[in-house]
Amino acid sequence: MVSIIRRMRVLRALLGIRLGPGAAILPKDVKRLHMNFAVKGNDGHLGPRKFWQRYLPRLKYHNPAVSMTVDRTTDQKGGATMTVFFASTSHGESPAENTESSVNERAEAIDMKNKHESEILDRLMKVTQAVQVEPTEEEELELRQMEEERVKSEEDRKRMAAVTAQWLREKELMAQARASIAGTEVMA
Repeated sequence: MVSIIRRMRVLRALLGIRLGPGAAILPKDVKRLHMNFAVKGNDGHLGPRKFWQRYLPRLKYHNPAVSMTVDRTTDQKGGATMTVFFASTSHGESPAENTESSVNERAEAIDMKNKHESEILDRLMKVTQAVQVEPTEEEELELRQMEEERVKSEEDRKRMAAVTAQWLREKELMAQARASIAGTEVMA
């Protein structure tokens, strides 16, 4: 069975989904997001791909009611777009009083081709007027602890690499010494 400490570290890693770039709450009038880009990252499709991998999970975590679809094509030369669909009501009715026939969708397209993932996020935040999620004091404490653990792990990794290298060197020297002793005994 996996130790409780290891499980807690994995659960704390989920903090990365709750916080960070892309952790934003979209307004209620945003109904869905649709992304269209190529499977491979070349020809200007790397930014959209990284946005999909890094930022979209955080957006979905904070906006579970918003439908987010991704269409990956094999056409490398084609465009890379994100379409944001807003629900716009007619006749000034409140959204609670709307029926299906009175709701129209308004769409905003964001060109993602040859753009960095952070540029795509900035453009999405401006278009939708989304609110960035700020960490609570508790979450900031967890983030600091995770960073301290990461630094300590890196130091431990370096120390163990040095110990392993020393052990291998000693093993090699012992093998050479045994070979030289065996060679002198054969000659005698």
